[in-house]
Amino acid sequence: MFNKVSTFIGEVKGELRKATWPWSSDPKDKGVKKYKELIDSTVVVLIAIALLAGYVAFWDVLLKEVSDYVSSLVSGS
Repeated sequence: MFNKVSTFIGEVKGELRKATWPWSSDPKDKGVKKYKELIDSTVVVLIAIALLAGYVAFWDVLLKEVSDYVSSLVSGS
């Protein structure tokens, strides 16, 4: 069992070395400049989440109102 875990961890390390990371590898870059790509990607994701949440909320409210209207027609009140 320990041999399998050791093999797995070794393979994970090997794959992580092959990955490209979203920050600058230039040693001259410091602070926020080093993480520009990471920050830009995070902002894009947050904007997409906000837009999707607004879209879902809009349809939720609209369908609730339609449902309430139809329900009031059926019940006659």
